[in-house]
Amino acid sequence: MSPSPSAGQPPVAARTAYAERLDLPWWLWLAGLVAAALLAVEIWMGASGVRAWLPFAVLLPATAAGLWWLGRIRVAVADAELRVDDARLPVRFVADVVPLDVAGRREVLGVGADPLAFVVQRPWIGGAVQVVLDDPADPTPFWVVSTRHPVELAEAVLAARDALRPAGRAAGEPG
Repeated sequence: MSPSPSAGQPPVAARTAYAERLDLPWWLWLAGLVAAALLAVEIWMGASGVRAWLPFAVLLPATAAGLWWLGRIRVAVADAELRVDDARLPVRFVADVVPLDVAGRREVLGVGADPLAFVVQRPWIGGAVQVVLDDPADPTPFWVVSTRHPVELAEAVLAARDALRPAGRAAGEPG
């Protein structure tokens, strides 16, 4: 019997250091459903028979599905990776993480924004983090990710990165 690929390595427990879902606030759900209901009422007023209730049966569930889809993004730091929806960034490529408030996010994503940056931005969430990369093979200079807790996410990414470093090696030392 051949040894498994992980033979000789200590078992790594799947540990989540940070997890968050970028869901919509209640008031956006209310506004979206009210707008869909108003549109359905407008159509209902000009129709009779089956066409009278059909807008409610189609527009309200479609709006609810669309609102759920907008809030489906998950952000997590687990297993030495930063996970944003389907994107995964191994923390060994992270040079620095900068927590951003609303003004800082506006500056990073404003007029002078880098077109090669990876951005997952939700306008209803004020905070964000800028993850500066150190990977010569990747043209992406940094990631900008919306989060309700920028300091906690930054600390989790940096802690996961520092946990990968060999003992005794300082953060600024060449590897």
